Amino acid sequence: MTEAEYLNGEFTSKDKHQFVSGEVYAMAGASVDHNRISGNIFSEFRIAFKGQSCEPFIADMKVSALGDYYYPDVMVVCDDHKDDSDYVKHAPKLIVEVLSRSTRVFDHSIKQAKYLKIPLLEYYVLIEQDLCEVSVLSRSAGFIPQYYYLGDEIKFPILDVVISVNDIYERIENEGKTLYLQSLLVGDNK
Repeated sequence: MTEAEYLNGEFTSKDKHQFVSGEVYAMAGASVDHNRISGNIFSEFRIAFKGQSCEPFIADMKVSALGDYYYPDVMVVCDDHKDDSDYVKHAPKLIVEVLSRSTRVFDHSIKQAKYLKIPLLEYYVLIEQDLCEVSVLSRSAGFIPQYYYLGDEIKFPILDVVISVNDIYERIENEGKTLYLQSLLVGDNK
């Protein structure tokens, strides 16, 4: 399939598809926790960028990455790109993917390799939904992952935004959060 055929097909399709190396892949639906995490981080960016030129997008906006097209869970765009449209962005500053068992390998490998070649991308954020771990790859750190956990704050200096990991995992109940809360209780009893 050509890029043009894919883009035209997405206008009329009931389902979303990713376009990877000339192949089209249907996207599965997301879990409740996946939606909560995506919504939480989108909300944090939405509040942070109120009245500013940067704008977050969630789930239904495509990103172009070296001829492939993906639907990131959240992305932040700060400048209009000459090729941007109402459906595709070409120059995001930040991309977030919420990981699941079925997407983890793809998001860490093929997508990551493509995303990190987007010239204006400053941050690639991978958020685990089954435990409380956030990995941030930033251009300024050579795209070497830095890990954040409950109780930590994530600083995005180029965007002038700070987000608490606790806020990302609001309303999420998983093993990582249970262990963190237990550790706080033990700490209070000492």
